[in-house]
Amino acid sequence: MTESLAHPAPDAGATPPARCGLLRPALVLFVLFSVLTGLLYPLAVTGVAQTVFAHQANGSLVRRDGRLLGSELIGQTFTAPGHFWGRPSATTPLPYDGLASGGSNLAPGNPALLDAVQARVQALRAADPENTRPVPVDLVTASASGLDPHISVAAANYQSGRVARSAACPPSRSRRWCSSTPKAPGWAFWASPG
Repeated sequence: MTESLAHPAPDAGATPPARCGLLRPALVLFVLFSVLTGLLYPLAVTGVAQTVFAHQANGSLVRRDGRLLGSELIGQTFTAPGHFWGRPSATTPLPYDGLASGGSNLAPGNPALLDAVQARVQALRAADPENTRPVPVDLVTASASGLDPHISVAAANYQSGRVARSAACPPSRSRRWCSSTPKAPGWAFWASPG
């Protein structure tokens, strides 16, 4: 009678039943979430982006006469006096290189940053010696990505005299360009125009 109540000895080579019971659901969940988050979700987001925001989803590309000129989101180097100059680029060795996106990572008190800012201020002053107004900060410091093409209205107004003289047009027209083209970054309710 005591023998019937005793438990049989476990088989040394058998896997405990609890482990076998967890393996199948774990594998099923792994496959399910791999398909869901690795395939279905990216396809859905790409489909919505291509349908609703196709221009932005494809890089906000600028084309003229069928030729690709660049992107609205990446600055370009303009040095001619008849152009408005954008923010400096922090990418090296080429300016505005999308593959090297990133700020300079220099602290505000770093001597290298201070030297670079001073050199940029001197270059702006040399390009427009008649302009004695303070130089807006976005004309002498790079953005966090080092690629941004946008400047503030103050930076555009600072350059309006030089651009007007180079284009042989009245300064009032150049100032009108500055005041007629500002746009808020992102959505209008999210940020104020700069």
